[in-house]
Amino acid sequence: MKVPTNPPSIPELLSGLEADRTTVVLEHLAAPTVRGRYFHWDELRRRKPPDDLTSEEWWLTLKLARGYGRRSLPFNDTSGRPFSYILTDEVLSMLHRIDRLASGRIAVPEAITNEATKDRYLVSSLMEEAIGSSLLEGAATTRNEAKELLQSGRAPRTTAERMVVNNYITMQHIRLDLDVPLNIDMVIEIHRLVTEDTLADPNDAGRIQEPGETRVDVGDPIDPAIVFHLPPPAEELPQLLTNLASFANDVESEPFIHPVVRAVALHFYMSYIHPFIDGNGRTARALFYRSMLRQGYWLAEFLSISRLLYQAPAQYARSFLYTETDEGDFTYFLLHQLTVISRAIDELFEYLERKVGEVRRVERTLRSVPGLNHRQLALLSHAIRNPHTAYTFESHRNSHNIVYQTARADLLDLEALGFLERHQVGRQYRFYPAAGLSVRILGS
Repeated sequence: MKVPTNPPSIPELLSGLEADRTTVVLEHLAAPTVRGRYFHWDELRRRKPPDDLTSEEWWLTLKLARGYGRRSLPFNDTSGRPFSYILTDEVLSMLHRIDRLASGRIAVPEAITNEATKDRYLVSSLMEEAIGSSLLEGAATTRNEAKELLQSGRAPRTTAERMVVNNYITMQHIRLDLDVPLNIDMVIEIHRLVTEDTLADPNDAGRIQEPGETRVDVGDPIDPAIVFHLPPPAEELPQLLTNLASFANDVESEPFIHPVVRAVALHFYMSYIHPFIDGNGRTARALFYRSMLRQGYWLAEFLSISRLLYQAPAQYARSFLYTETDEGDFTYFLLHQLTVISRAIDELFEYLERKVGEVRRVERTLRSVPGLNHRQLALLSHAIRNPHTAYTFESHRNSHNIVYQTARADLLDLEALGFLERHQVGRQYRFYPAAGLSVRILGS
């Protein structure tokens, strides 16, 4: 990926502006966006300016408009300039939507508010996030292989599998201490959890870089000569992490910062200061989730952000670079992340609608079979669509967050009813969909 072209600054633009062009430029001052889009100079310079403006004059009108209403974050870049952002109409609209859908319960599907079924969807979502975050950081595995690993509960065999398991453990861990204010030790512990047994030097897990060490930069994975970001010196890291924790905890401070903006800013700045040898991205995304949950956005537990980031990693990286190259304008990264969160909510609701529909269809055809619980119905629905899948007591337990005895009873009951067939492999029982299961249940 190419590094975006650095935009010309306002002083540079003004110094090159002819006196007779000043009035023309001022007449074009309008919104900070172009037809609703918040363009970076690297994008704008490739487009045709309106009327008789030059590209530089067009950019000047946007920069001047963006100066109004700009809000600062309590974070500085490496040159000492504070990061700042603008609440554009698009930002406000997406924040309102996330407020309405992720922190309330009126419009939320019943499947994840129902105590009987929500654990199943929560476990699935935690697995999806763990897998997506690992793939985004280069774990050499597939989604299906990673899902099988987490469901089976077996020990990881490779570094990639350990990354997946670590991320899953971390996602579970951050849910346990939401009432405790964030501090440096907690950040270090999160990093230790996500990187344990995955680094070249095991001692680097849970250790911030120290003065005198060569700082780990962010470079192009294809061309190491291209450096996208050089983080601040290691000497500054303890204070920067202290500031980051204070920002996470100061939810009542003034000026007001919207809770979702705060969570996204934590994600951004943790990645920006890059305090660890590796695992900075995974740690940053974990802090984002923790912040969302701590501030009352309970639906965040069910959202898989990393999976969407993995689908378009260049856009994710570009949003960082746009912010860094345009005078610390955090709006670029904020807009990207709000779009991803909004998409994750949409996909969650679509997934729930589809899954609930499948289970209800199975349930309607099994009314003559008394006593089947929602876990068994979900398994039969899955088995119809995946006739070659093997189920074990452990995989069923992990999929529904239940105790071993309950998982064992569920599968043995389904075997007794003729829906599953049991095979012994070594010391383990595996259950497969019975022959003709789809025809028996759905008639097709």
